[in-house]
Parts: sequence; structure tokens; C-alpha cells
Amino acid sequence: MEEKWVICPICSSKTRVKLRSDTVFKNFPLFCPKCKQESLINAENMKTNVVKEAADK
Repeated sequence: MEEKWVICPICSSKTRVKLRSDTVFKNFPLFCPKCKQESLINAENMKTNVVKEAADK
């Protein structure tokens, strides 16, 4: 089964979440440990789409 790490849409670093080819996310709150930002993502068929990026603090 193919797997890959989810990449942060803000800073482009690896997050702690992995995607498999059968994984489906809807409005998933993705937190990046490097930039400390949260984004809402959708993921299906190993492709991720950003729903909403976190606003600057």
C-alpha cells in the first residue's frame, strides 16, 4: 500500500500525518509542529486540497 507524509500548505514541511491510497479526509484540522499553524484540508486519492489556512496571529 502506497503511503506519503502530508506536507504543510503554509511552510511546506512534513507533518505528523500520513496518507495511504485509501485515506479520505473531509475538513481535517492539520497542525504543523514546525510553524505551529493549523489548516483545514481535504484529502482523497493521495491528493490534498486546502479548505482554509490559518489567519496570521
